[in-house]
Amino acid sequence: MQTTARTRRLGSDGPEITTVGFGSWATGGPWKFGWGPQDDGDSIAAIRRAVEGGVNWVDTAAVYGLGHSEEVVGRALEPYAVGEDVYIFTKCGRSWYGRPEGEVGNDLRPESIRFECEQSLERLGVERIDLFQFHWPDPETGTPVEESWGTMVELVDEGKVRWLGVSNFDVELLERCEAIRHVDSLQPPFNLLMRSARQELIPWAREHETGVLCYSPMASGMLTGKFDRERVEGLADDDWRKGEHPQAAEFRDPRLSRNLELVERLRAIGERLEADVPSVAIAWTLAVPGVTAAIVGARSPEQVEGWLPAGALELSDEDVAEIERAIEETGAGEG
Repeated sequence: MQTTARTRRLGSDGPEITTVGFGSWATGGPWKFGWGPQDDGDSIAAIRRAVEGGVNWVDTAAVYGLGHSEEVVGRALEPYAVGEDVYIFTKCGRSWYGRPEGEVGNDLRPESIRFECEQSLERLGVERIDLFQFHWPDPETGTPVEESWGTMVELVDEGKVRWLGVSNFDVELLERCEAIRHVDSLQPPFNLLMRSARQELIPWAREHETGVLCYSPMASGMLTGKFDRERVEGLADDDWRKGEHPQAAEFRDPRLSRNLELVERLRAIGERLEADVPSVAIAWTLAVPGVTAAIVGARSPEQVEGWLPAGALELSDEDVAEIERAIEETGAGEG
C-alpha cells in the first residue's frame, strides 16, 4: 500500500504508523458524544479515502456516539486487513452503561474495562484491538490505576489487545502505569494553541520511549484557516464550540482575536512553503521532539484531501523558529 505520509514507530515496541491518523470523533454523530449531525456514508467514504491515501491507523473511542463511531469504523475497514494494512486504536473508561440516558462517567474498574473491551471488539468486528487506551483518568470510582492497568496487561496476555496506551494522563499516573508494564502510547491534546504538553508530558514520553499521538492538532477547526470572526459568530447555537468545553475557549475573545491573527501568519508561512494552513499547523506538532503522530478528524473525503499532505510536510529549523516567533508576537493560545 503506497503511502503519502512518513512513518514512525509508536514507542519502543509498537507498530510503524503514519505520522497522521484518522480521528473519528465526528463519526459518532451529534454532540455531546460526537461532533454534530453526520452521515454515516460520508464517514465511511472519508475513512476509506484516508486509507487509500496511505494513512494506516484510525483512532476512535467507545464513547464517541455511544458506540456508534466504533460501528462505523468497523464497517469502513471491512475491505482492508485490519492489524496489517490498517490499525484500529480505541479507548475505554468513559462508560454510559447502567447510567441515566445521556450521562457518561469515568470508570476504570477491572470489570468495566473487560466489559468495554468485549463490546468494542463486537462493534469493530475484530478479534483483537491493536491499541487499547484509557480515555481519561478515573477519580470517580476510586479504583487504583495499578488495578486498572493490570487488567489491561491481562487483556494483552489473553490476545484481545496488542498494545496499551493512555489519554489525558499526567506524569504521576504515567509513572504508576510504567512501573507495571510499559506504556506504549500517550494521547494528549496538543496544537499551536494548546502547547502545555511539551512542558512535561512529551519530554517524559520521549525519555521512556512512549509514543505520543497528539489529538486536536487543528484546535477543533480554528487552525484550518477557514474561520474568521463572522463564521465563528455564526456557529449554530448547539455547536459545542459555543459551550463550556475547555477547547471552546479558543473561539471566544480575548483568545479569538489573537488566534485569528496567528492563522494569518501561518497562511503567509504556508504560501512560502506551498502548503495550506492545516498542513503547517499539523507539521508543527510533528516537528516537536518526542511526538510520533497527529490524529486528524474529517467528516468527508474532501476534508481528508485537505490534510493528507501534512503527513509528508517537514518543517526546517528556520520554519519552526518563524512559527514560534508568530506565536510569541500574536500571544495566541496558551502554554
